[in-house]
Amino acid sequence: MSRAVACVDVGSTFTKGALVDVDTGELLATESHRTTLDSDVLDGVEAVREALGPHDEVRACSSAGGGLRLAVVGYERAVTAEAGHRVALSAGARVEHVAAGVLDEAAVDALAQSRPDVVLLVGGTDGGNADVLLGNARALAAAALDVPVVLAGNAAVRDEAERILRRDHRRVLSTANVLPEIGTLDPQPAREAIREVFVRHVIGGKQLSRRPDEFAALVRAATPDVVLLGVEVLADAVGDVLVLDVGGATTDVYSALTPSREDAGRRREVVAPLWRSRTVEGDLGVRWNAPGIVAAAVAERLIEPTELARLEPATARRAADPALAPGAGEEDERRIDVQLAALAAVVAVRRHARPALTTYGAGPGAPSVRTGGRDLREVTALVGSGGVLRHADAAGRESVLAAVLHDTGGGWKLPRRARAAVDVYYVLAAAGLLAADHPRAAAALATRHLPEVVRLKA
Repeated sequence: MSRAVACVDVGSTFTKGALVDVDTGELLATESHRTTLDSDVLDGVEAVREALGPHDEVRACSSAGGGLRLAVVGYERAVTAEAGHRVALSAGARVEHVAAGVLDEAAVDALAQSRPDVVLLVGGTDGGNADVLLGNARALAAAALDVPVVLAGNAAVRDEAERILRRDHRRVLSTANVLPEIGTLDPQPAREAIREVFVRHVIGGKQLSRRPDEFAALVRAATPDVVLLGVEVLADAVGDVLVLDVGGATTDVYSALTPSREDAGRRREVVAPLWRSRTVEGDLGVRWNAPGIVAAAVAERLIEPTELARLEPATARRAADPALAPGAGEEDERRIDVQLAALAAVVAVRRHARPALTTYGAGPGAPSVRTGGRDLREVTALVGSGGVLRHADAAGRESVLAAVLHDTGGGWKLPRRARAAVDVYYVLAAAGLLAADHPRAAAALATRHLPEVVRLKA
């Protein structure tokens, strides 16, 4: 007898569900409902579950209430703090603050002002410098900052750092060092610890439900973390993948790449690259942060200032009413949604893949060069996600994804032969929720149902 699992994604605007046969990977049903932040988030979840039909189990992820806000505290920015930053991005967190070096009073105040849900405390390779990690543990223990700490630094003094933090009843979860030695980045343990803290301490504390324990029991991870797992499942099956999730509050970009032989044989970097990574753009959302899209697009010279007179009132309406949904006959509003989604997608991919600009020296004449970046030339599948893309017609979807594939002035290395699709059935989040316990079903789900949507020529 087959087993059906309801996979539910509680977003900032909509709650989506997919019913999956975990023995075959078959998609049995899908459903969507407005996220019920105005009453109880479980109201929308239960509406989706009922519409999906009978199921044996429910698994959920959530980005409602702003997702997971994380601050990273490390030893030296170019090494340990950067490693922690990368781990946080791959764990579904929105990095609000990065601090490097010993935390003084001003640094602790800046950390507190970022209002993190979790602090990731890292520092030192195993057996290396211990003073900064221990000093920062003392500073956090003394701070009036009541948030859990994930401790992922120098293993030689990890127990001592944990004792320091726990003296003031700080909630601490210790795990393996994110940078055990120079050139070796170990993100998975910290990623799993952040996920556990998110479910155990954060979900229940956002006051999204009158039954916080019940909601926390359903939620397995932050939505971006789950989607990244789904992207990894897809990449394992089809090769290099680029995924754009244009949401109401943020635009997330995921890329899963395979290192070339040249890259694999190259001298190890101080912080090794993450070949499967995610970035989140908190100022780019087609509802809550619609004005940020226009501001970023003007800065990137994607629109003329004359467009502001038309777009600014529309973005203000969306920010004031995030539940706004264009009705029948409101074609101008639909076109604006598609235009905003295209602008958000292009800006987000530029930020994800473009080499960073480094300036040498001071003053207006100091030379600058771009270094790093992600080479997306071998990407074979570009997948679009998010409510605007799911509800747009074929022409609207093409305009959003083609804007990315044809962004020749963006300063990043574009895919050379990618085909584009839209995840209209929410299969990437569902595949991520099933990946650990039902890997075959997750793979079948991700590869079988994406080809059913409209595919576009690059």
